[in-house]
Amino acid sequence: MSIRALLLVNRHARQGQERYQEAINCLTGLGLEIIIESTEDPTQLGDVIRRYQQEINLVIVGGGDGTLNAAVDAIVDTQLPLGILPLGTANDLAKTLGIPNSLPEACQIIASGNLRRIDLGWVNNKYFFNVASLGLSVNITQQLTKEIKRRWGIFAYAAIAFQVICKSRPFSAEIRINNQSFLVKTVQIAVGNGRYYGGGMAVVHDAAIDDERLDLYSLEIDHWWQILTFLPAMRQGRHIHSPNVRALEGQEITVYTRKPHAINTDGEITTHTPAVFRVIPQAIAVFVPELSS
Repeated sequence: MSIRALLLVNRHARQGQERYQEAINCLTGLGLEIIIESTEDPTQLGDVIRRYQQEINLVIVGGGDGTLNAAVDAIVDTQLPLGILPLGTANDLAKTLGIPNSLPEACQIIASGNLRRIDLGWVNNKYFFNVASLGLSVNITQQLTKEIKRRWGIFAYAAIAFQVICKSRPFSAEIRINNQSFLVKTVQIAVGNGRYYGGGMAVVHDAAIDDERLDLYSLEIDHWWQILTFLPAMRQGRHIHSPNVRALEGQEITVYTRKPHAINTDGEITTHTPAVFRVIPQAIAVFVPELSS
């Protein structure tokens, strides 16, 4: 009996259009029967998955973290295994799972059939893989257009981030976690489910996507230039040791602000404060390299 896979490729992703046919050839060459669907509107991905759920064995999504986020609700509902082809700019989820950017290698991982159940984050009825955040990251997302990402790739994150940081202003928030309440003045609050986000930065050095916890950090600075002192450490998640960074962990976190602040989930602005964050343990199954299971 052949394995039937629904292939969804975001042709607007940085490598989506040019690698589309290569992905089809690679997967069929590995023995998978491919059903090909595409949509100009990523919000329709869930409808496509649900339409085919009785006809397929798995879903393969080609694109970046935003494309995967658009499909995640339907993956949860159908419980179909998920294959990932990293064709976006940052591919933070793929990095967390140890999936290489090499398209032939990513296809081979799916064909090998090694599954790992992973946690998902949840905020205000929206699932996320990597990080949900408010503050600086929202301002970066608003300025990081598809054209800039396509032209500059991963370097676009650093360039836009520097511009946003220079203009950053603290805001007040209340964080409730583990029966405790913290009043903070911060420029960013990030709540992580996986390890990597924002083009390869780590939420916390020991974060894992199946540790059944959320990791929060809050950047509590008075002047924008203070960020520069611990920015390099953010690549390894060691910034949490800075006196200007508050680090907390738990399974449910609530954040209140005086006025609504937009929230970025996996690079897309999807909700706003007040916000309730939860971890959903072992929510879905994903194809990963043998050593990652």
